Amino acid sequence: MFDKFKEECGVFGILNHPDAANLVYLGLYALQHRGQESAGIASVEAGWPTIHSEKDMGYVADIFTQERLTKLPGDTAIGHVRYSTAGGSMLCNAQPIVASTNKGPVALAHNGNLVNGEDLRQRLEAEGAIFNTMSDTEAIVHLIARSKEPTLEKAMVETLSLCRGAYSIALLTPRRIYVTRDPYGFRPLVLGRLDKAIVVSSETCAFDLIGADLIRQVKPGEVLAIEQEGSEAVIRVVHQFDAPREARCIFEHVYFARPDSVVFGNNVAEVRRRFGAQLAREHPAEADVVIPVPDSGVFAATGYALESGIPFQFGLVRNHYVGRTFIEPKQSIRHFGVKVKLNPVRDIVAGKRIVLIDDSIVRGTTSKKIVRMLKQFGAKEVHMRISSPPTTGPCFYGIDTPERRDLIASSHSVEEIREYIEADSLGYLSEQGMLDCVRNGDDPARLYCTACFSGRYPVLAEELKGKTLEEAVTT
Repeated sequence: MFDKFKEECGVFGILNHPDAANLVYLGLYALQHRGQESAGIASVEAGWPTIHSEKDMGYVADIFTQERLTKLPGDTAIGHVRYSTAGGSMLCNAQPIVASTNKGPVALAHNGNLVNGEDLRQRLEAEGAIFNTMSDTEAIVHLIARSKEPTLEKAMVETLSLCRGAYSIALLTPRRIYVTRDPYGFRPLVLGRLDKAIVVSSETCAFDLIGADLIRQVKPGEVLAIEQEGSEAVIRVVHQFDAPREARCIFEHVYFARPDSVVFGNNVAEVRRRFGAQLAREHPAEADVVIPVPDSGVFAATGYALESGIPFQFGLVRNHYVGRTFIEPKQSIRHFGVKVKLNPVRDIVAGKRIVLIDDSIVRGTTSKKIVRMLKQFGAKEVHMRISSPPTTGPCFYGIDTPERRDLIASSHSVEEIREYIEADSLGYLSEQGMLDCVRNGDDPARLYCTACFSGRYPVLAEELKGKTLEEAVTT
């Protein structure tokens, strides 16, 4: 709707709490920004081999009525909110995926994308596997079920050794929740404690809602078992995979994560403020007011304003009731366009030289409409500033992105983009400036994935050996 990369997915789980399903519901509500197409919860009762599951298309609050939550008994549960990356937007692809296997019943929730998911699926189908979804997540379930390892834990480790790409996973069994991140650590996953329960979540903002305390991140490549020991839940390390480097998704800080979360050890709001301040140093402007594109540009705009000394104002008001189901009106009145979603405050923009802050430009269509609209409301000048580098490539690690040819920065210079969006000037944050803002002592170039900006795709990089990216992705 706002010409952005689409959110990925969110994972939440809790073990050893009498209100497990209700707390997962709240956790998913806090993670709703990570996926708005479908949501699901799976739960188990201690000592019973049955996994209960409820999932549907739509928003968390619309799906999980009190009636549906009562169908999810037990003290252990996991949940998932989804935006489709691999697999289409339909109920069969909603998660958690529940299956009965020769190693017992399981339910799996996955945030990320396997770059070799299609290859794994073809191999499994050739061996006779029958798939019920189009999601790469189901391949993980099939691999676990078909493993000749004697235990679920060993089968899970064997399965993950075959997976390439991004995965943050919660796997529910009648006695445990297994959690893991891929060895490169693309997607966030954190552990918390609530009384005698252990909680796992894609972001810490969900802990804040239910009153849980953050313990730590799940380490890249770590496979953990969350289980009950006496009256308390405990965490046990099952396995540790190694990787040549970490590759945390920098776009979590740029756009995806909620600003009140701590992601990869950094407060998201503070990182975005630093992005804005660095952007002001790299691309100053003579202007009267700094205005964010809400909501994604707000914290970067505060940093830009503080660094530059230019006053900050909310000069654009967003209509928060325009949801994902908004249908554009018929062609003859489609010129209303972005005004349905954003509207300028005339007294703030009229006659002013404006620095307009946003987190990214994907196709450029929305930026052009906003710049044009501000000038129609009397803005004297509009200087566009973007708190990330030019987006030149798609993501293969769990973000639904347009194809390369649809990304305006992949085929146009900054000056050509400026002309297209009709801004008086345009400045992007440099890649080095962005990485400096997330520095925690270590070299961020070895910790973060910037592939959508730089074209340097970290997974399988050591195996490329002259192959094209498309060939590498299907390796």
